[in-house]
Amino acid sequence: MVTAGQAHDLLAAPSLIAGLQCRHVVADRGYDSDAFLGFIRASGAKAHIPSPSYRLIQRTVSKRIYRQRNLVERYFCKLKHFRRVATRFDKLARNYLASVLLASTRIWLKTYESTT
Repeated sequence: MVTAGQAHDLLAAPSLIAGLQCRHVVADRGYDSDAFLGFIRASGAKAHIPSPSYRLIQRTVSKRIYRQRNLVERYFCKLKHFRRVATRFDKLARNYLASVLLASTRIWLKTYESTT
């Protein structure tokens, strides 16, 4: 799913996880929203999203599960090494998504090659 560059990721988050069957949803503090947390609870999953400092009631987060978020962060860091993806040269969303898919395939092949 591709959104506008100026749109916050939280706007697209509910539609991205709508059909998922999972027990845990891990995200950073930017996804701390009562509506999004309620959506996660309604889907039967547990949210592992740290509370920002301005929240009066701080949620506890499993450090073991929250550390797994690092894998996704490293993937996006690798993805941003592809100039076409990082700067979004493509005007059409389908062309940009194709660039992301090609870059992701190269990352996966490189990872797969190093493990064999």
